[in-house]
Amino acid sequence: MRTLLLAALLLGSSEGLEGKRPNLILVITDDQGYGDVGRHGNPILRTPNLDRLYDESVRFDDFRVSPTCAPTRAGVFTGRHEFRSGVTHTISERERLSLKATTMAQVLKTAGYATGIFGKWHLGDEEAYRPDKRGFDEVFIHGAGGIGQSYPGTCGDAPKNSYFDPVILHNGVFEKTAGYCTDVFFAQAMKWIEATKGSKPFYCHLATNAPHEPLQVPPEYEKQYSDKVPKAETAKYFGMVANIDDNVGRLLSKLEALKIERETLVVFMSDNGGTGGCEVWNAGMKGKKGSPDNGGTRAISFWRWPGTLKPATISKLTAHVDIFPTFAALAGAPAPAGIDGYSLLPLLENPAAAWHEDRMLFTHLGRWPLGAPPAKNGPSSVRWRNYLWVRAPKPGLYDLAADPGETKDLSGAQPETLARLAKAYDAWWEEILPCLENEGAYLTAPKVNPFKALYWKQYGGPGPNQAPPPAEK
Repeated sequence: MRTLLLAALLLGSSEGLEGKRPNLILVITDDQGYGDVGRHGNPILRTPNLDRLYDESVRFDDFRVSPTCAPTRAGVFTGRHEFRSGVTHTISERERLSLKATTMAQVLKTAGYATGIFGKWHLGDEEAYRPDKRGFDEVFIHGAGGIGQSYPGTCGDAPKNSYFDPVILHNGVFEKTAGYCTDVFFAQAMKWIEATKGSKPFYCHLATNAPHEPLQVPPEYEKQYSDKVPKAETAKYFGMVANIDDNVGRLLSKLEALKIERETLVVFMSDNGGTGGCEVWNAGMKGKKGSPDNGGTRAISFWRWPGTLKPATISKLTAHVDIFPTFAALAGAPAPAGIDGYSLLPLLENPAAAWHEDRMLFTHLGRWPLGAPPAKNGPSSVRWRNYLWVRAPKPGLYDLAADPGETKDLSGAQPETLARLAKAYDAWWEEILPCLENEGAYLTAPKVNPFKALYWKQYGGPGPNQAPPPAEK
């Protein structure tokens, strides 16, 4: 017995969690910053449920994402840098996830998981690109990058949609819902979880539209902050985060009531740098959404699995691309070859485990004009160990451990480090150029957004005689 116990202690950390097949819930908020959590030092915003989640979770405190939303989601779903799947922007067909990509939902479904998505997809609104064709059994989504958004080409939501009582595409049919969008998404997800639990393990992808602009929120949430911040927009933004916080509390309570919380891993993350709350608190960082700086790519990452994961803070360099191989390993399924992420299982079981100390993460905003060649020298950066090399728009080399605000440029003092990162970036750029398959897609895009076309096919229109969608039953 002593020999067996010793052998168990000496086993690699990932062997303890691999193939345990928990239920998986991934909550991704839209434009919530790292600083928009009470436990991260925010002096105004109250987030008691996210604070509880923080206290009960493994926290990856140096967790990196892309600087905008569709690219981050592409990295989450494929385990690869977004450019490898053709995603370079958030609109103009450049948000479409390559049909050649294997998604995390497809791998989990093949491994016997029930799969459901609720809220934001933002990786292609054409039929072939929608989540029901990318591994999801249950689909409850809005179109485009946000409720009510509409752009030339394929990226667009149902016409005149609103954060209140939104029209949602549910398994191919539009439904008029009742309530505030975040409440609607959480309620529908919990309804599906309750119906699915016990039959097979499930993967629930719950992606809120909030707190992305436009800043629409129930008045009672805005009032919580209207006398605490100077701008009405900030009060609305904080109110949207407070509403998310309430819904996280409802989700945790639901898992407890269903007696599945000890069988369920809940991951909570944000999708890019901060936005509406950065003027109040940005955790001492430089940059926000759309920036290659520290504050543009550092995100929230809480992993809660009661009875299995011991709460801890981990400072190792981790990223959104690590979620896919981690979930695949938990499900006992192989991840595809050629991904950029690493399984987090060793760190989840042992925060002091050896990690990939020399990994490099490449950030590029990808916002070059339509029709222009990909801009190698656009806003970009390389992360290695504690170092962040910002290539553009204002070059500099920084030690983030000592200087999260990027105030002291080390370029002159560390030319060897600078040369190493520059060489790695050049090689990476040449490697991803052939993958940018969506760059000319706008030239053949349809004149009507696919979501609008589908909506009008169901309800009639467009025009004054268009029938309004029926109220929720």
